[in-house]
Amino acid sequence: MPDQRARRRAPQARWAGSERDRGAPTDGSGSAPRRPAGSGGSAGSGRAADGPPARDRARPTSLREAMAPATRRPTLRPVPSPGGKPAERAGSGGSGGRGRGGTGRRDRSGGRTASGVPRRAVLRPVPDPNSPGWPGAALAKLPLLERPLASYYLIASSAGLLLLLGLVMVLSASSMRSHLDFGSSYTVFARQATWMAIGLPILLVASRAPVSVYRKAAYPLLVVTVLLHILVLVPPFGVESNGAQRWIGAGPLTIQPSELAKLALVLWAADLLTRKRRLLGDWKHLIIPLVPMVVLLGGLIMLQPDMGTTIVVFSVLLVVLWVVGTPLRVYGALLGVVALAAALLAVVEPYRMERLLSYRDPFADAHDSGFQAVQGIYALSSGGWWGLGLGASREKWPDLLPAAHTDFILAIIGEELGLLGTLVVVALFGVLGYAGLRVAHRANDLFVRLAAAASTGWILTQAIVNMGAVVGLVPITGIPLPMVSFGGSSLLPTMLTIGMLLAFARSEPAAAELLARRARQRRGTWLARRLAAIRATPNGGQADGGRPAGARTAQGAARGAGTAAGSGGAAARRGRGDGPPPARRPRAPAGTRRRDE
Repeated sequence: MPDQRARRRAPQARWAGSERDRGAPTDGSGSAPRRPAGSGGSAGSGRAADGPPARDRARPTSLREAMAPATRRPTLRPVPSPGGKPAERAGSGGSGGRGRGGTGRRDRSGGRTASGVPRRAVLRPVPDPNSPGWPGAALAKLPLLERPLASYYLIASSAGLLLLLGLVMVLSASSMRSHLDFGSSYTVFARQATWMAIGLPILLVASRAPVSVYRKAAYPLLVVTVLLHILVLVPPFGVESNGAQRWIGAGPLTIQPSELAKLALVLWAADLLTRKRRLLGDWKHLIIPLVPMVVLLGGLIMLQPDMGTTIVVFSVLLVVLWVVGTPLRVYGALLGVVALAAALLAVVEPYRMERLLSYRDPFADAHDSGFQAVQGIYALSSGGWWGLGLGASREKWPDLLPAAHTDFILAIIGEELGLLGTLVVVALFGVLGYAGLRVAHRANDLFVRLAAAASTGWILTQAIVNMGAVVGLVPITGIPLPMVSFGGSSLLPTMLTIGMLLAFARSEPAAAELLARRARQRRGTWLARRLAAIRATPNGGQADGGRPAGARTAQGAARGAGTAAGSGGAAARRGRGDGPPPARRPRAPAGTRRRDE
């Protein structure tokens, strides 16, 4: 008995040794180390103990490790303590007031630093829907960012504010040129408002769609995207503007297929890697057919040509491969190849080389190659801290800042709303990025994890490249600012992606449980109101004929209505002289006549 009690109180160590190691003493005292809990009490149990139990696996401390599938996570070995014993997990029991740590030193995925100070988790834990008191008082006591629907509200609020700000700034930035080109200051604004009115129902429907809908749409959407990219290169269908053939003419409208390619690639890559999750230990399955398809899409986009969108498309590939847990040597080699290809494409075309040279010093040729960059800097500098006021921009006038309402709308925001306005835009994109990665971290489904991370990476990469070009940090690539710049081809896929992120946020385990409970409460509230209305009717909730009102089924509704109106119907029949129907009588014998005949 004393040995059993001491064995129960003994700390449970993470075990990674062999059978021979388990039979050898660890401290020279002749006593063998104990087996970890859950590994069986006897040597003849037949269960291997050369790996850590599932409940003893350390909590991941990095976003990449947390989002990588279990098949790709490295096996973490214990760090031996100075006394020769393996380091033990803190918080899993033990004595001494310091958990199981003893020395306080943990491996790199543990909860303590080398000095013994508890290390704070990188990502917040997912709330447990099965905890006592959930979701009533327990939900009210949670901090705002730890509540189940926090991701949903962060995505909805940040995206909604960006859409509203973009609509206002499109009106302000395009008013002068719209009046010059179309005779009305509101023509461009009306087009943007129309696209947004079309996109809002799409966003709402997408936010309520199940995850299976997105998985089923991945392959058809990719096929349509490839066909549209081939069609845009055909002269009768492709529309050329400013030396680039990127649009397909459809009557008065123009469609840019490269914007749809980002969403198609996100869904297809996430679905592909989810189907091959058991084969991802081999790096060849990570590369094929994902990388060849991305190269095909990038090549079709470069034929238009559109280097900015190509960069965003390859960023989706890099994000997906990073999240899924690609080995660093493979990832580094792929990153080097992509960087080399981008450098070669930049120097092959003369106009791209000219942009690179003007990026170094745009004021050296401020009236030619550096004109747009210089005017954007003038707009930002004239705004100051608080801006000139909404609608008071001078750079939006004709013959000054090109693409004021599309690629360089951030410069107009800085001129009219000042540094404060630009920082608000940056903060809103930061909140959206945080919420998207939060959804990816909390998801249990690998497809949701990959799609949420890839779509968030796409939006953030495009925003960073656009804002960096405006302030002069990166060369000008000609891609719009998501949800802010003018353009329906860019706005609709982005709003669809925001709706998809909202649907993923609703599918988080704690959020799904909370929404299900709310739905049951709403149904219970409706039923209670219905019962209260029944009780409030005369005769204690009994209708004419003694049948409870509202208790009729769908099949007996007609019979109930006839019963409730029985007295009135009988009076009407007596008034017509036909009287009530005769009561049932026994059937008369054959050959006899009834008296009433």
